[in-house]
Amino acid sequence: MGVLRFRVPGDLAPPLVRDLERACVAGGYDSMPGPAYSRVEAGILSVTRETSDSGSLVAPYEVANVGRFLGSSATLVERDAPYDLLVELARGKINQFRNQAADWIHGGMVIDPDLNAAMHRAAQLFAHVVTLETDRTQAAREALTAGCVAADMLVDSYLTQILRARHSRQGPLDAMLGVRVNGVVPVAAQAELASSVSALVVPMTWRAIEPTEANYKWDAADATMKWAEDHGLPVTAGPLIDMSPRGLPDWLWLWEGDLQSIASFCCDYVETAVGRYRGRIRRWHLASAMNLVGTLKLGEEDLLWLTARLAEAAWQVDPEIELVLGIAQPWGDYLGQREHTYSPFIFADTLIRAGLKLAALDVEWVFGASPRGSYARDMLDGSRNLDLYSLLGVPLQVTLSYPAGEGPDPLADPQMSTEGVGWWRAPGTPGGQAAWAAAYGRLALGKPYVKAVNWGHLSDGEEHLLPHAGLLDPSGKPRPALSVFKSLRDEHLR
Repeated sequence: MGVLRFRVPGDLAPPLVRDLERACVAGGYDSMPGPAYSRVEAGILSVTRETSDSGSLVAPYEVANVGRFLGSSATLVERDAPYDLLVELARGKINQFRNQAADWIHGGMVIDPDLNAAMHRAAQLFAHVVTLETDRTQAAREALTAGCVAADMLVDSYLTQILRARHSRQGPLDAMLGVRVNGVVPVAAQAELASSVSALVVPMTWRAIEPTEANYKWDAADATMKWAEDHGLPVTAGPLIDMSPRGLPDWLWLWEGDLQSIASFCCDYVETAVGRYRGRIRRWHLASAMNLVGTLKLGEEDLLWLTARLAEAAWQVDPEIELVLGIAQPWGDYLGQREHTYSPFIFADTLIRAGLKLAALDVEWVFGASPRGSYARDMLDGSRNLDLYSLLGVPLQVTLSYPAGEGPDPLADPQMSTEGVGWWRAPGTPGGQAAWAAAYGRLALGKPYVKAVNWGHLSDGEEHLLPHAGLLDPSGKPRPALSVFKSLRDEHLR
């Protein structure tokens, strides 16, 4: 049993103090967290683990004008005296951006004077912090803020240079920009949607298509397929199997814990869908969130086996199709709750090493929704996350989602909440959603190994998984984020 302790500033707002209880310690070559019990008492954050190994604290914190997001410290060892939380988060962020800058400079990036000044200022402020013996809170807060600002500037400069270089070599990028169309596209939004994306995702949600066993309803999927074909938009279908209650038919839960029966029903649905659209759909998003243990009382080994079995079933129907596998919570947020054998990275790596030939791995950047999504991260963490998954040697695609509102959403999965998940820049507004889509969409498109970027769902006026995250509001009116997609398409794509 090991414990890391941190002094917490006394002026933290109660919601942030509560969020600190999700703090954990990350380590290993994939920098994933391990299970921990965290609590704040008498001004001390205690993070208790089964192991005493050194590691990096991963904890939420709020930085003015930047957001409330998870930050990480440098590697720490256990000691009797508590660490200073703000000092260690500042040290971690400055260490992170300096290491990343060194890597990118080695690859040819040029650091302009403004960025160099911002990086130098953050380092100077931190140097001042560590010389203080008492009352370091305000100085550490200033250093952390400066570090976050410099990190954002670093990523922005990198993206400007890498996108300019890629465009000069190849012209428009060959990536696809799409959205998952949940339901009928409102007539008033059709023209704007068609001009804003270069592809569509047809969900084929099992719960909607087979609400009762062997009773299929294909009308909505057929209509979306026809609309996409009429507008010359390539289609990806799926995920066929989404391991969330809103993705699975109600009748399947009668077989909870029965792996063989569940596999039989899942494979039957996959075979039926692929067979119905054979020759019309080449790329299938086979499954999502298979790495999240707990649904249907299936364990990690069960889900690995089931994923491979689903792929076999799909290829038996059409050997020419391309398969995509979705990874939920790619930073491994769920690993902090209890012991797991596989991190999301290792889950994907295990399947690939076992011979599963994927056309792409879909990385879910779902912010602002719990328990499915990830706690908010800054752009440097986003860049590093994609670089990690690129090591698996398969192309990536990214699913984006960020809420345009807060509170209950009557058409979303009732188990999903927008509370306690952090935010980037500002929480839950249409303008905030658009700003996030512009920043993180550009970040994903900037990576050469990312071949598709898709928004989580189109309309909040139809049944959906994630609250307030549609590009259309409940009345069917386009939100500003849809215009962001048009701008990204016009600037970067064919």
